[in-house]
Amino acid sequence: MTARLILLLAAVFGALGVSLGAFGAHALRAHLEAAGRLDTFETAVRYQFYHTLALLAVGVLYLLRPELPHLGTIGWLWTGGILVFSGSLYLLCFTGLRWLGAVTPIGGVLLIIGWVLLAVAVMRMP
Repeated sequence: MTARLILLLAAVFGALGVSLGAFGAHALRAHLEAAGRLDTFETAVRYQFYHTLALLAVGVLYLLRPELPHLGTIGWLWTGGILVFSGSLYLLCFTGLRWLGAVTPIGGVLLIIGWVLLAVAVMRMP
């Protein structure tokens, strides 16, 4: 993954995070509360934002230090993690399909692996 793509994805995920967060807080609040899923929705938005900001930082790091290992891979892992972790929680909230909760940890593992690879990249910095 290139620095440009990482930064583009950060911009898209950021815009989606604001949009989904506002939509959930206003238009869907009553539905989410009635279904007992407001906390789940908020978790999805929060983790999307954490990793959107992390993607932004990795994209900038990639521009400044393109020789560092794993930055493109970290971008892919966090993109997949956002899509699987937050995406499965959003789908769970909208559809009520409880089996989606079993998919969520896969996204969490992708996010964690990305953080571990970031630590490896930083340790290899001169």
